[in-house]
Amino acid sequence: MDIASLLEQATVATKEGSLKPRNAFPERPWMRNSGAAAAAPSGNIGLKGIIAGGITGGIEICITFPTEYVKTQLQLDGKTGADKQYKGILDCVNKTVKNHGFFGLYRGLSVLLYGSIPKSAVRFGSFETVKKQLVDADGKLNAQNRLLAGLCAGACEAVLAVTPMETVKVKFINDQRSANPRFRGFVHGVGIIIKENGFRGVYQGVVPTIMKQGSNQAIRFFVMESAKEWYKGGDNNKHVPKLVVGAFGAIAGAASVYGNTPIDVVKTRMQGLEASKYKNSWDCAVQIWKNEGPRAFYKGTVPRLGRVCLDVAITFMIYDSFMEMFNKFWP
Repeated sequence: MDIASLLEQATVATKEGSLKPRNAFPERPWMRNSGAAAAAPSGNIGLKGIIAGGITGGIEICITFPTEYVKTQLQLDGKTGADKQYKGILDCVNKTVKNHGFFGLYRGLSVLLYGSIPKSAVRFGSFETVKKQLVDADGKLNAQNRLLAGLCAGACEAVLAVTPMETVKVKFINDQRSANPRFRGFVHGVGIIIKENGFRGVYQGVVPTIMKQGSNQAIRFFVMESAKEWYKGGDNNKHVPKLVVGAFGAIAGAASVYGNTPIDVVKTRMQGLEASKYKNSWDCAVQIWKNEGPRAFYKGTVPRLGRVCLDVAITFMIYDSFMEMFNKFWP
């Protein structure tokens, strides 16, 4: 068969539809059913996550800080029996208000406020970025990838924001426990910490912080993404009401508290003003076990449970609201 005959057969086949030209651009998941232009994911998803996350972090910490303050005070109380400084949550609140006034419960807020905005921005920005790379052909994350995306988000926020923020916050609260507090404000306190301990003074406890934040976000995002998928029943376009998002967030927060409070206790001790008595995070855990018993690893669980459930519920509700607004007005 000559070339002219082959060309003639190809032309007839194309007209009849049995041969179709090959698409130079392979089909993407968002091109199916509704068209590429209408449903294509924004290339700005990571930037949207950073901005929405930053705003969310600032609002959330102003609401929930007193519970964080009480939790940290109880975890720093390494004494036992009659020597304990606080008998419980209410005793801690009463003594703080009595000695320092109501705003004593907000001691260290500036530290967390300065840190919460970049922390939340890094958390959600990195999660959205990693999630975009891990979704399958239908735009969904399987169980392993939900954990992985959350773990990456937690590790990023631990290194870039949480460790220095948490270290300074714990030292500020710990300073208030002393008979003669030295820190007069954020800048003054950070200056003293760096002068006495060097730059590494604000990076104490980085390993347990990475472990804590990584496990935190792995658990939270896994529970949240799984709950949303269950609610949507396979329909990615189904809207999840904000109150439902809040309920899922509270459940995700509770799961993370019970999953990693022991790590949080070790992290807090390693970031306190008496961290020098521990060789490392493992030595800290061993000493707590020997001197205070296994129950000490769950000190501050109740106030942390209240704070985290409220924190995560509010965070996801606010974040979802901002992302919806951004997706509507920022294509």
